[in-house]
Amino acid sequence: MQTDPKPGTLYIVATPIGNLEDMTFRGVRILQTVDLIAAEDTRHTGKLLHHFQIKTPQISYHEHNRNSRIPELLKQLGEGKAIALVTDAGMPGISDPGYELVKACVAAEISVVPIPGANAAITALSAAGLPTDRFVFEGFLPAKAQGRREHLEFLKIESRTLIFYESPHRLPETLQDLADIFGSDRQIVLARELTKLYEEFWRGTLAQALAYCSDKEPQGEYTLVVAGSPSSELVLSEVELKAELTKLITQGMSRSQASRELAKVTSLSRRQLYQLALSIEIGD
Repeated sequence: MQTDPKPGTLYIVATPIGNLEDMTFRGVRILQTVDLIAAEDTRHTGKLLHHFQIKTPQISYHEHNRNSRIPELLKQLGEGKAIALVTDAGMPGISDPGYELVKACVAAEISVVPIPGANAAITALSAAGLPTDRFVFEGFLPAKAQGRREHLEFLKIESRTLIFYESPHRLPETLQDLADIFGSDRQIVLARELTKLYEEFWRGTLAQALAYCSDKEPQGEYTLVVAGSPSSELVLSEVELKAELTKLITQGMSRSQASRELAKVTSLSRRQLYQLALSIEIGD
């Protein structure tokens, strides 16, 4: 079913993550027929538009200008223009500021229509060989070592398969932190240059991944797929339980939410954990 873009609608259009043949027919048609394309990098998107002979005008929308651009884009949408949002690669809104524009449109009751396509996280997961029935996408870890390690401590009891994005220059230290906190025998898949000519999947333990990267300088953007914690029910002492609850609460969860989250990975009920949470004194 083909329909022309509706006036006053924001289209979230996925673009290829490497191979231009992964651009969908629908995605091309929408980019050809909307009034305006909001692009993360107009030069980068310009190459894609040139390849598909798309002449629709562009406007930049990225991390550094989103605060000024959102009101401008909302105004044009309110005037009846159809606008497509694209990122440099993949699905807009996934680990990029597209989320803020979508949120603003939803708040303004402006129609938002997704045009699905390539996505690095799902592409890597599908071929990783690790469980796919339950997984969690974590995007980019904090750049600073302390923040990264604190976040990984929170995730070490996660039983679902974990997916991260990482740049090549930070890959070795991230792998070291993963090995230190998750254990060096945890399984990991390094997916690199997805859909491109030199696409590569490397599979092994975190210890083996560290050795692999020490012998070969990482190149290209990486998607990391990490096996979840092997035990879905942890046996923790009361001191350890309080420490985990405190960590969750200080990260912004309520006592009830923290109890519910911890109940998922321990043998204790949410009610039992909530009673324990009530005994914890949290500083201001």
